[in-house]
Amino acid sequence: MSTQAESRDEPLDWRLLGQQLLFIFFVIGLPVGVGFTGIIFRDGDASWHVAAGRWIMSHGRIPTVDPFSCTFAGHPWVATEWLSEIFYAVAFNLDGYAGLATLVCAALVALNGIVFFHLQRRGAAMPWASLLGMNVVLAPLVMARPHVLAWPMLAGWTVLLLSRADEGRPPPLWSALLLVVWTNLHTSFPLAAPIGAAIALDSLVAVKWKTLREWLMFALVSAIAVCANANGITGLVQPFHISGLEMLSVIGEWSPTTTHNTPEFFVILFAGLGLLLWRGVRVPAGRLAMLLALLGLAFVHVRHQSFFIIFAACVIPPLIPTKRAGKLIPAPFLLAALPLLAARAFMPLVPAENGANPRSLIAAVPQELRSQPMLNSYGFGGPLILAGIRPYVDGRAEMYGDAFVMDYAKIQRGDLARFDRAVKRYGIRWVMLSNKDGDLVRGIERSGNWRRIYGDQVGVIDVRVR
Repeated sequence: MSTQAESRDEPLDWRLLGQQLLFIFFVIGLPVGVGFTGIIFRDGDASWHVAAGRWIMSHGRIPTVDPFSCTFAGHPWVATEWLSEIFYAVAFNLDGYAGLATLVCAALVALNGIVFFHLQRRGAAMPWASLLGMNVVLAPLVMARPHVLAWPMLAGWTVLLLSRADEGRPPPLWSALLLVVWTNLHTSFPLAAPIGAAIALDSLVAVKWKTLREWLMFALVSAIAVCANANGITGLVQPFHISGLEMLSVIGEWSPTTTHNTPEFFVILFAGLGLLLWRGVRVPAGRLAMLLALLGLAFVHVRHQSFFIIFAACVIPPLIPTKRAGKLIPAPFLLAALPLLAARAFMPLVPAENGANPRSLIAAVPQELRSQPMLNSYGFGGPLILAGIRPYVDGRAEMYGDAFVMDYAKIQRGDLARFDRAVKRYGIRWVMLSNKDGDLVRGIERSGNWRRIYGDQVGVIDVRVR
């Protein structure tokens, strides 16, 4: 009887309860909540990724030439993210935009769950602060596009290597299969090699190179796994080809990181650096080199901030000494994500009408014009493809090439001479332009060669009259 009474009177572990609530908020509530806002559809590229996935499923193969545009039809195209595109197409076919949002939410829950479980198992200090900082940096980059599906791959690969490196040996050889998925999911897969090398170096130094043969074998199997790329050699070199293009300077996500375009990145970065200096944390050489390399990439291109912050969230917090709190077992709590994801899936979602989703503009295109060559604003390319209309240009900038995209960028800024040359070369019959391209819209309408047939808060449609 006394034992039962003592059990009933046992004080509540407030620290553990706090961990449970924070886990539900950061790992489940926050990621799923993003899917209810619609902000993940602020980029038109989501539409052409869905269209590409549909094409792959209907044809039973990966395209090798462009099937979508009116300017580069039949031109070689490397569909490096074909697996992500199938996932997005299946989600869209099943549940429309709500399906896309649910898939993105699931990927974010997986990412946060992987990082949390790793930090807790390693006894990391302030795991919630780490998750908060990571999500703040990722927030501007969360979109219904392949890179979000690659984030759990990056975190999982890093955590897998770190967990086994602590034991002085590489992961089991079968775990390299993760790279087979990653290499067909997103062009960030080359990061797996330097991350693996950095963590392996630290492990080998710690055990005085006793496991060198095991790590070399793991590296060989990993290299073979990466080569299981459905696009062959072209798929393997495509990420390096893209990173060297001149056009990147005119594409927002490829612009350099500044305090103006992403101030939150600098806030989190300096807060983290301050904490490291204050606690006197020493980062092993391999991981430090990788962190600096990823930080350099993050400064060069905004889109690479995600790779830096995910790797940093996995590597840095476990190095900060702390007293271990009560253990929270994440698995049962992850089940709480299922009803939330189901709610996201069953609730209809219609993205706001904007430059990434110009529904009324596309609906207003007369049937006789839909098969005619046209010129469009860059962000309209994806939605046009999804609607079955061949655009002048879209988000597959690497396929179009530097010369074409740089020429188009000047047209978009109002260069009427270049516009006229494009009209003659491609036989352009109509244009769909954003209201943000005001100089170009005003220029062509003042020329007397074009007539507006529709306009709304997003853009205009003009037809060539002579």
